[in-house]
Amino acid sequence: MRARDLRIETLLEVDPREGVRFAGERALILDAVAMGMLRKQLVEMLGLAGARAVLTRFGFAHGWRMAEALRTGYRWSSEAEWQMAGGLLHTLQGLIRIRPGEDNPLAPRGATVEYSYEAEQHLLHLGRAEAPSCWTQCGFASGYMSRAAGRPIYVLEDRCVARGDAACHFAGRTLEEWGSQLEEHLPYFQGEVLDASLHQVASALKRTERKLRERTRALEQAVGEPEGPGGLVARSPGMRRVVDLTQRAARSEATVLIIGESGTGKERVARLVHEESARAGGPLVAISCAALTESLLEAELFGHARGAFTGATHERVGLLEAAAGGTLFLDEMGEMPPGMQAKLLRALQEREVRRVGENTNRPIDVRVVAATNRPLAEEVAAGRFRKDLYYRLRVVELTVPPLRERREDILPLARVFLVDAARQLGRAAPGLEAEVADQLQRYDWPGNVRELRNAMERVVALSRGERVELEDLPEDVRAALPVPALTGEVRTLEAVEREYILAVLTHNGGNRTRTSQELGIGATTLYRKLKSYERETRRRKR
Repeated sequence: MRARDLRIETLLEVDPREGVRFAGERALILDAVAMGMLRKQLVEMLGLAGARAVLTRFGFAHGWRMAEALRTGYRWSSEAEWQMAGGLLHTLQGLIRIRPGEDNPLAPRGATVEYSYEAEQHLLHLGRAEAPSCWTQCGFASGYMSRAAGRPIYVLEDRCVARGDAACHFAGRTLEEWGSQLEEHLPYFQGEVLDASLHQVASALKRTERKLRERTRALEQAVGEPEGPGGLVARSPGMRRVVDLTQRAARSEATVLIIGESGTGKERVARLVHEESARAGGPLVAISCAALTESLLEAELFGHARGAFTGATHERVGLLEAAAGGTLFLDEMGEMPPGMQAKLLRALQEREVRRVGENTNRPIDVRVVAATNRPLAEEVAAGRFRKDLYYRLRVVELTVPPLRERREDILPLARVFLVDAARQLGRAAPGLEAEVADQLQRYDWPGNVRELRNAMERVVALSRGERVELEDLPEDVRAALPVPALTGEVRTLEAVEREYILAVLTHNGGNRTRTSQELGIGATTLYRKLKSYERETRRRKR
């Protein structure tokens, strides 16, 4: 059989029990998008150089094995026959489509490829490339040609659709024929770049692991016990309930709606949903629905085609596609414009998206976790949020309590933030004086956990000793009055009244007239109580 007579039906064998064979060898059927996702993961883990090395060497092995398989069944003596067969095999496997008459990379004008699955997938998952990116194709052609010719041949790409060129173009030469032009590309075939990339990754992982261990030890020493799941501090009953519900919800594929005031840690809860789920190996992609206009938000979520609007110079994958196999976190969901609400609802129901400027739908595989500081039930009643989307999002609803309702968490959180801030400044974390700890628990923390973190960063920056003093705290925290919360032993009403009156007096700088007015009691009554407090204090000192 001549090489030009090769047909897919003669090469492909399908057996219901044995599976698939191609050219007599066991083969696999792989989805092109899955290969594109693998490319994206490799780039994220190893960088462009490392990913190119992996895919080039994989392609080389694939091409070499294909030539090996053909040599057992076909006895072509002409090198031209082997070259023609290589391009045809590439096409039959769905990897490329070669321009007729320009199918030999060893010819002076090289081979022109009108379609490359690899360039398509690079654009889909990574956007436009700065350099030719059909790394697997170069490896395949090099491995195939080298085995068929019996001498090393290297195929390089100088034009690529992924870079914006009209077509992909390949040329093949021996080491001697390439000369100095091959120097920068040769390491990708020989593994030097891959070895260097893996060494860098291993070193980075070791550094990260070491830092995590150091941070964990420091936190355990400062707080007295390790953080909870996902780094959440949950001593209060309300927060422990949130963590328990989060872990149970994570085990399902249900959409999750997280409600809570600004700064309560909703994104941390969303991260825990992702990390405890079966999608933990996939990406966690986050976007704020309040940060973009409706048109930009649509393009970010759904993607867009090239030329869809002014400035769309290349096609772009939307976040609903980019988060494939993982989780998409929609923060500030209550700010989403009504028009986008309808489009998002359809995407969630149909499990597919349509990019801006296109007329075809694309399937998506993503779990959505949304968060809002707005009471969405009230927004629905007022007609500002779609009822059907609200119920679609709140399959599981998690309410994160504000910090003022979880006062048992204030001091553990403060100590965690002190350790973090001190570590960033390269110094030891200061301790908390008893009166400072009391003052932290008295304050209402309207900014919640975020405000507490900022306050502790300020404390570390301003503290002059090994202990945090009252003057190191922000002014509004220092001025906080006692709050009627049960944080320790039960005290008598008389003791609580005494503490509160003295605190208001201190707040007013010792001004008794103003203090009596604010407390709603007469000046004489206040004077009498203060005298009794003084006598009690003297009696205790005796």
